[in-house]
Amino acid sequence: MRFSANLGFLFTDRPLPDAIHAAHAAGFEAVECHFPYDSDPGAVRAALIATGLPMLGLNTWPGDRDAGEFGLAALPGRERQAREAIAQAVDYAQAIGAGAVHVMAGRAEGRAAAAAFRDNLAHACDLAAPHGIDILIEPINRRDVPGYHLSHSAHAAEVIAAVGRPNLALMFDCYHLQIMEGDLLRRFEALLPIIGHVQIAGVPERGAPDAGEVDLPWLLARMKRLGWDRPVGAEYRPAGGQTEASLGWLPRFRAI
Repeated sequence: MRFSANLGFLFTDRPLPDAIHAAHAAGFEAVECHFPYDSDPGAVRAALIATGLPMLGLNTWPGDRDAGEFGLAALPGRERQAREAIAQAVDYAQAIGAGAVHVMAGRAEGRAAAAAFRDNLAHACDLAAPHGIDILIEPINRRDVPGYHLSHSAHAAEVIAAVGRPNLALMFDCYHLQIMEGDLLRRFEALLPIIGHVQIAGVPERGAPDAGEVDLPWLLARMKRLGWDRPVGAEYRPAGGQTEASLGWLPRFRAI
């Protein structure tokens, strides 16, 4: 099985282009990131070309993080800022050749939030489609992010069906979904037609994927049997921030 290094958590002690090279040296077959906007897109693209690694995706800017914001797309009355963040993400993704943009919903509830989220996602899909860029939405657990608008896979499936755009898909993050729902294999099988990306981490600490309550090698082997053949995102926090020291899991997981 192939794996993608999430550079929002891994190799964070160096500039993004250097992190891409480090991921390649460590044996990852792809990369992804969170908020790359402080990095020159030309330098990022050059690192991707030099290593041959695809950049699978990046996130929309989450808003005022100091104020606790964690996304803008589901915030009523913030449509202008949400669409500015979407345009920024699509432009950056196009500049570096990234395949997808994760549109972050934010902390909001109620009908107005649901309507704002769907309208903004339709806008994002229409903006991204001419460039061959997919839009992803991700259920995020409410233990880590209280009040997050999108926290269950069934809700995500409803949103995808309602928006009705072919380039809108689900980010199946095993860490978040295990905390909120569990039953990961059956849930994955049921949702497979709308899944655009898979991510892993140890649960409940969000450490390396070879520790915790989920037998991820077992789960990934069965996902592979069901037809998943794309890189799986390693989105975990390495102990002590030392990415290289945390990679003992990678050779065994690649053999799945």
